[in-house]
Amino acid sequence: MCNNENNTCKNCVNEILSVILVLQENACPENCLDTCDRPVLGGGPNCLICNTRPVMLYTCCANGSPWSMPTTKDSTVTCAVGTVSDTCSTVFRVEKIEGNCATFRVLADNPDTTSLNPYVATNSFFTMDTGCLCAIRCLTDTFVDCVC
Repeated sequence: MCNNENNTCKNCVNEILSVILVLQENACPENCLDTCDRPVLGGGPNCLICNTRPVMLYTCCANGSPWSMPTTKDSTVTCAVGTVSDTCSTVFRVEKIEGNCATFRVLADNPDTTSLNPYVATNSFFTMDTGCLCAIRCLTDTFVDCVC
C-alpha cells in the first residue's frame, strides 16, 4: 500500500505483474521453477509455445475469495466475489501496467472440451489499482488464441 504523499511506491504484486507482462510479451518455450515470477513462460508436450500466465487476484477485503469479473461487456452482468459461471470468471491475463494500475483481460473457460488450452480470450477488460491486491495466484502457463 502507498502511504507517501507522492504515491510513487511500488508493491510486490505490481512488480510480479510487471514481470509476467514482460514474459508474455516475449513468450518463450523454456521451463524453469514453477513460481509466479519464474523467468520464462513454460512450454510442454501440450503447449509448444505458451503466451499467457493466467492469474487469479485476491483483494484485501474479499475474505479469501478470488476477484471475479464479467466475461462480456454487457453492463447488466454483475459478478460477486468468487463467482464462476458462463458470464463470470476469476481468471485473468495481465495486458498493461502503468504505475500502480494494471489492465487485465478476462479469460473464460474454453467451451471446446477437446482443446488442450483451458482458456479463451474475451473482449472484457478492467483496470485495477494494484495497491488493492493482497495476493495473486499464478496458474499453469498456457496458450490463449487471439491475444498477441
